[in-house]
Amino acid sequence: MPKKDMPSGALVLLILRVLRSGPLHGYAVAQRIHFLSSEVLHVEEGALYPALQRILLKGWVTADWGISETNRQVRFYRLTPAGRKQLEAELSDYGRIHEAIQAVLRTA
Repeated sequence: MPKKDMPSGALVLLILRVLRSGPLHGYAVAQRIHFLSSEVLHVEEGALYPALQRILLKGWVTADWGISETNRQVRFYRLTPAGRKQLEAELSDYGRIHEAIQAVLRTA
């Protein structure tokens, strides 16, 4: 199957969702999305780190330096209360859009 770019908004939603479970470093965020999607979604570093930076600047996550499981210094991202609120809004929007698309697909 040809590789497709993930829409930026979808990536932000997925990042916020996986961080709801607890802090992760960037590579672990990408791996978690890949795993949870049954290896369908692959997040490129060139998309992941700019998205993490954008949501960091918006205050939806915080970032602290720490040591990874491979003993490397990495930034761990943690969802903030504002990020949790944004996640709920994004999930609501996604649900509405998903239902509308499904309605069109069923009747078209």
